[in-house]
Amino acid sequence: MTRKQGTWRVGAIVALVLLVAAGCARHEGGGAVAADSVRNPAGGQLAYEHDVEIVQEASAIPDRLKASQQACGTGKFGACSVLAVSQQGGDYPRASLTVRIVPDGVEPFIAQAAKGADIGSRNTRAEDLAQAVGDNSLLQDRLTRERDRLLEFQQRRDLAVADMIALSQQLAQVEAQLQAAQQEGAQHRHRIDTQRVTLQFVPPGGQSGRGEIRQALRDFTATLSTGTAWTIRAVAFLIPVGLVLWVVIALVRRWRRRKA
Repeated sequence: MTRKQGTWRVGAIVALVLLVAAGCARHEGGGAVAADSVRNPAGGQLAYEHDVEIVQEASAIPDRLKASQQACGTGKFGACSVLAVSQQGGDYPRASLTVRIVPDGVEPFIAQAAKGADIGSRNTRAEDLAQAVGDNSLLQDRLTRERDRLLEFQQRRDLAVADMIALSQQLAQVEAQLQAAQQEGAQHRHRIDTQRVTLQFVPPGGQSGRGEIRQALRDFTATLSTGTAWTIRAVAFLIPVGLVLWVVIALVRRWRRRKA
């Protein structure tokens, strides 16, 4: 082997090692990329909702639910409100937690809840509130102008007592409608500025299946009793119907024999 060939072979080996190292580095770096939070586009009026199913051992579901609830209550990932909590034990252990949280906290909140577990399914949807927000804004503008006109009329000195009473009643109705419209507008804004997240904690399929079998065996006696009771009721109901049919058939046969 010449010196030139040896140098070329060493260079090729070094280049191959560098390429493999670079590929490994890219692979390791890709696993560290976190999912981006879903956000409203500029001027968007979208209300986002997320449904996440987290598959976890049945024995760990209560602790997982408690940790997620505490993370929301303490504002660990930003402003967060608990909307609903449910938990079920026995043969069908499962739990659910529904919260409303700021967009930046959605992904970290889900990541903590699913840490060490598997995400069975995830669904994200958005409701476009642009039309509702626009209609509400127009309604508030109309009611505000109507209230201002009524206030101007109320300042007049030449109004009769009956007119003042009618004007006060109409003004109270307009103010109540305006307050309701403002509350609805605030609710729309809250749904747009935050996102609804529902976590469903469920055991693996095998555990759930075994629980269903145990429950079916446990319910065997009750199911048998219920079926027997319904059968007895059905027979009792059909006996008079059968008697009526027998009498009708007998009468029809007798009438045919006489006619013949």
